[in-house]
Amino acid sequence: MAIFGFITGYIIPFVLVLSLLVFVHEMGHYLVGRWSGIRVTAFSVGFGPELIGFTDSHGTRWKLSAIPLGGYVKFFGDEDASSLPDASSVAHMSEADRAQTLAGAKLWKRAATVAAGPIANFILAIAIFAVLFSVYGKMIADPVVAEVRPDSAAAAAGVLPGDRLVALDGSKISTFEEVRRYVSVRPETSIIVTVKRDGQDIDLPMVPKRTEINDQFGNKVELGLIGVVTNEERGNFRRETFTPLEAVAEGVKETGNIITGTFRYIGNLVTGRMKADQLGGPVRVAQASGQMASLGFAAVIQLAAVLSVSIGLLNLMPVPVLDGGHLVFYAIEAVRGRPLGAGAQEIAFRIGLAMVLSLMVFATFNDITNLIG
Repeated sequence: MAIFGFITGYIIPFVLVLSLLVFVHEMGHYLVGRWSGIRVTAFSVGFGPELIGFTDSHGTRWKLSAIPLGGYVKFFGDEDASSLPDASSVAHMSEADRAQTLAGAKLWKRAATVAAGPIANFILAIAIFAVLFSVYGKMIADPVVAEVRPDSAAAAAGVLPGDRLVALDGSKISTFEEVRRYVSVRPETSIIVTVKRDGQDIDLPMVPKRTEINDQFGNKVELGLIGVVTNEERGNFRRETFTPLEAVAEGVKETGNIITGTFRYIGNLVTGRMKADQLGGPVRVAQASGQMASLGFAAVIQLAAVLSVSIGLLNLMPVPVLDGGHLVFYAIEAVRGRPLGAGAQEIAFRIGLAMVLSLMVFATFNDITNLIG
């Protein structure tokens, strides 16, 4: 029964969420590639042996593969699923066939085809957030301080109960969620918090403390805290509703917040303000999928939106074998006036593959350590 519960509670939600995101990502490549006149030979959700599939009238093999940890679109003339051109094969093609390969397409068409995958993930995230905001609205807590924690950054700076937080480093804010999002990714970083007290704005410099907390599921999370309790934490919310257009704008804003927060987290890793053990892999994603599934459909869909942004950003990393690596190659080609040689590309792809595999191993190690701990 325990194994059955693990499969239904964690594995199935994980596979469904990841498969949806992979399908959307690869569909972006597929649609723009086909629009650009590039022939697609395979569209796979998952890697490894094919479980089930069919071939359409255009000669594309659509398939579901055994390892549900990604997917790929293989274009005509590619050596493998990483879109590394098969130089010898392309060289012996007719002009008409070569024009239908990714390598033989115009530079801008190749760039658009490659960029379409991550862009599709961002569009999906915006769409999900827009639907959620349209249907459920958004729970808002005003940034009014109800209590100041002893020995906190806020206490040291002189924040008082009743103060209203109105700006962070000069940028106006109106909800406590904006405060949390801004502060959480700035541990041990000096910030200026502006509070309104007795009708006057007061600038209070403070340094959020790097703190390890447990989330609602007991998972350890490290973030920056200033140590204020707001009415939100006492259950005092208001629901804000949106028209469809407003919901789309809010979806764009939410997606942008995730992107900027991710870059800030990476910067914190580089500078040592946050530990690398916060980086999660497939095990942690499966765990999160199961935990969100226990909260209901809306929570799972919201997680899907966050993961969709993460997949889009990951694929834009300037690493060969990822979409961002291809875009770097195309940028070099645009400057040089000719593509990199086949040998140089192959070496770069091998290095990129080693980097990606190393990252996956490290993330999975973090996942297992987190579970054991």
